[in-house]
Formats: sequence, structure tokens, C-alpha cells
Amino acid sequence: MLTTTEAIVLALQPHSDKAHILHAYTRAGGRVNYMVYGLGRKHSAGIYTPLAVLQLTADQPHNRPPSVRTAHLQFVPATITSDPYKQTIALFLSEVLYHTLRHPMEDAELYDFLRGAIRLLDDEKEPQNFHLQFLIGLAERLGFAIDEQVHPELVRVPASRADRQKQLRQLCSYLSENIDSWQSPRSLDVLTEIFD
Repeated sequence: MLTTTEAIVLALQPHSDKAHILHAYTRAGGRVNYMVYGLGRKHSAGIYTPLAVLQLTADQPHNRPPSVRTAHLQFVPATITSDPYKQTIALFLSEVLYHTLRHPMEDAELYDFLRGAIRLLDDEKEPQNFHLQFLIGLAERLGFAIDEQVHPELVRVPASRADRQKQLRQLCSYLSENIDSWQSPRSLDVLTEIFD
């Protein structure tokens, strides 16, 4: 059976000499892991950039992961692919989502939030606090919104680079307390250093 859905790329990982695993968050079914065969021949690796929005058509075999038949680029943030700051933010956000969004459950509101955030990042002229605002919004949509009265330090606008670094680590700590599958992103250290 063939299915078609819009999907946000979270990660693409090698699986074997001939196959990769595409981890994606889809409009139709939440988190889905696809098999991608013939990357470089049938499929261009370039479209599987973290946070790219794709139109995927996939085979759904019985008792096996779905495999991508066709993948068409719906939207890739142009400035993310050319701006090293935004590339680092996109890598961090996709890593957070990869470890956070684990369930194959439709959530159109969350999908729309993610898609909208990707467009906002693309348009943002000063992205140094974007990832902080994203984590605050993500917490709200996952059901554990930050109480400003209890945690004012998590929602304030940072006044300096040191404040930004501290707030980012505090937000990650808050998420780790509320998400069972949370893993500290490997890109966290890079992100804390990139903005002066």
C-alpha cells in the first residue's frame, strides 16, 4: 500500500551499504522511520537536510518499516543552508526533536508549530535567541508549559552571551525532567559557543 504525507526531516542515518534510515515527523502519523534505498542513485541525499519539509510517498509492507518511493522537497529554509549560525541551530533543533518525538501518533497542531517555526527561523534576521524561544514553545505543546511565576529565569530574554548559555542549559535541564526519552544533544556545546 502506498501512502503520501508531508514530513519534516529529523535525521538520516546509514543502515547498510544500500540503505539509510530516515527519521521524520509527519503530518499524517507523527514520528515515522522510513527506509531509503539507493541514496545517490534513486534519491538525492541533498534533500534530506535536517528540518527540510518533504512530500513523501512510501510503500507500507507488512511487518516491515515503510520504504520511501519518492521524496519531493516542499520547503527547505534557504538561509539555514547558507548561514552557519542557522545551520547550527537547525542541527540542534532536529537533534532535540529526534530524541523527543518518539510516538507514531498524529498531532496536526504540533506539526504546524514545527513547520511554522522552520519558516520563522528562515526569516529571522537575528537568530541568537531563536532556539530558546523554540524550546519554550515546544514544552508548551508537549503539555508541560513553563510557569513564568515558578521559573522566570527560563522565559526571560537573555541580556548577554553568558545569560544565553545559562538559560539554554536550564531549559535543557527542564526538558530532561519532563521527557523520559530526553538525551542531551551532542550539538549543545557547539550551540553555546557559536553566538558572541
